[in-house]
Amino acid sequence: MLSASMIYEIKPIAEEHISGFRATLDAVARERGFLSFMEAPPFEQMRSFVLNNIKERWPQFVVIVDDQIVGWCDVLPNLRRTVSAHCATLGMGLLPEYRGHGIGRKLIERALHAAFAFGFKRIELTVREVNFNAIALYKSVGFETEGLHRKAVLIEGDYENTLSMALIAEQ
Repeated sequence: MLSASMIYEIKPIAEEHISGFRATLDAVARERGFLSFMEAPPFEQMRSFVLNNIKERWPQFVVIVDDQIVGWCDVLPNLRRTVSAHCATLGMGLLPEYRGHGIGRKLIERALHAAFAFGFKRIELTVREVNFNAIALYKSVGFETEGLHRKAVLIEGDYENTLSMALIAEQ
């Protein structure tokens, strides 16, 4: 639990963070309210993913409290087409007890700064329409809503809409 005296650190992800990152991602995914998957990928797949991000120097950060990974934020390139090589996708999450304390804001600001320094010009994300706290955070750092995806998510028979949001680098 976060207290006023608790110290957290935001660091670029490193190989020694992989297991903790996977555990945190898995915990957030299993909440079924935020991510586009229901559980973390297998460890070896996560390991390859993180090691490749490190090798490519793509912005990926973790939040550490008492040697435990409690959150992450990454900004990864859109590799589908060369015409969108200037675009990247943001993903992030925090364990429930660390939400609402300003950590997410510091984390996303750090990741966005690194992403723009890397050369990305457009950062995109999708967020569930009912995730009001995340939407407020994204808007507060400059993201704008660009579209609505109706019935984009199906969980246990219930459909949810998602929003597309983007932040464009200042020229």
